[in-house]
Amino acid sequence: MVENLLEPEAIGQFQTLFSQLQNFILSLFQRWRLYQIGMLIALFVLAHVIAFVSAPIMKDWMHGLDGWPKWRLRAVLLVNQRIRAISFVLLAWLCVAVIREVTWPSRSYLIALVATLATAWLIVSIGVRLIRNRTARRAVRWGAWIFVTLYILELTTLAASVLDSIALDVGTIHISLLIIIKAAAMLAALMFAAKILSATGTRRLETIDDISPSMRVLSIKALQLTVYGVAIMIAMQSIGFDLTSLAVLSGAIGLGLGFGLQKVVSNLVSGVILLLDKSIKPGDVISLGDTFGWISSLGARYVSVLTRNGTEFLIPNEDLITNRVVNWSHSSDLVRLDITFGVSYDSDPHAVKKIASAAPLLVDRVIHNPPPVCHVTGFGDSSIDFILRFWIRDPTGGLTNVRGNVFLALWDALKAENIEIPFPRRDVTLINQAEDQAKS
Repeated sequence: MVENLLEPEAIGQFQTLFSQLQNFILSLFQRWRLYQIGMLIALFVLAHVIAFVSAPIMKDWMHGLDGWPKWRLRAVLLVNQRIRAISFVLLAWLCVAVIREVTWPSRSYLIALVATLATAWLIVSIGVRLIRNRTARRAVRWGAWIFVTLYILELTTLAASVLDSIALDVGTIHISLLIIIKAAAMLAALMFAAKILSATGTRRLETIDDISPSMRVLSIKALQLTVYGVAIMIAMQSIGFDLTSLAVLSGAIGLGLGFGLQKVVSNLVSGVILLLDKSIKPGDVISLGDTFGWISSLGARYVSVLTRNGTEFLIPNEDLITNRVVNWSHSSDLVRLDITFGVSYDSDPHAVKKIASAAPLLVDRVIHNPPPVCHVTGFGDSSIDFILRFWIRDPTGGLTNVRGNVFLALWDALKAENIEIPFPRRDVTLINQAEDQAKS
């Protein structure tokens, strides 16, 4: 049963809040309150003038700070962007100190209140700069501003009561606006802490050389899943949510996954299998169909393959499990490449084998051990056919380019020994039909 609660108690609290606000506004028309309002306006104008005058001076001074560390430059820039607010806070507190020294402290109440609010807002605006995400930073900034304002005005208890009175009852579950706000704030804080812990753990795992690349990726994914999962559970328990009630919901989600998300689940499971069996790992050079490149990253759903022309293919994990994949660097980084060529029948095949076997060693990427080898593969129509085999250790540098360089080295070596690379020749005989008839 769902019941919308806007009880008379909530209406009474709204009336109390409105009455307090009305009394505060009426108090502003007292003589010393009007004096303080005028002083605050003057202080704001003076702070604006200070910011306007100091802006070009600060700009010229900051141009000469090339040798400073980045964190110090950021701090200077942060202060420069908030010169007006900082000036206003300092002037307000100075005015409060002077008034309390020469007259009654109560006559500085409004200025002290505004100075306290301005100080808190300034601290919040500086502190939220640690949050890189713009949307999250804006949400945290406004939320913190509202909270510190209510706290300084001593309205937190009343505001909490009002928010808790705006509620929705679903059976025995009481969901109020206060609970939702607390849950959002708690979840945001825990997710921020989880992100920091995850990033720290990831950096530590990446520095461990004893872990294979695939196990390192699996460990990072498991760490992230665990940290974020614990953060969500703690946030839900902190607001009094009973996790045992998720049993039925998890069963329904599992049923939905079984029918509607088969491909997604298949890719997730395939990704775990790839990480466990180490058949595919970051840095491997693979061929899948017409795609040739090296693996730049392993994701939960897909593998990122970067080709030589800069194109990045996102291949589903399931395709790497079910299809035939050529891994050029699975157990060894040695890759053998073959090229074929032919020479004329006037050439000595024994000399050609020696010359061709030495030619690839002139190319930088070709390794000397194992050495290149050359074999006769057959006698063609117009040439003796050979195959030249050589090895490289860096397939990520490309295969076509190293083959081309070896072809050029082979061409130069054969030219230097006057060995001809033949091409098919055809003899065409033209017969004069009139001369044939005369002879007949």
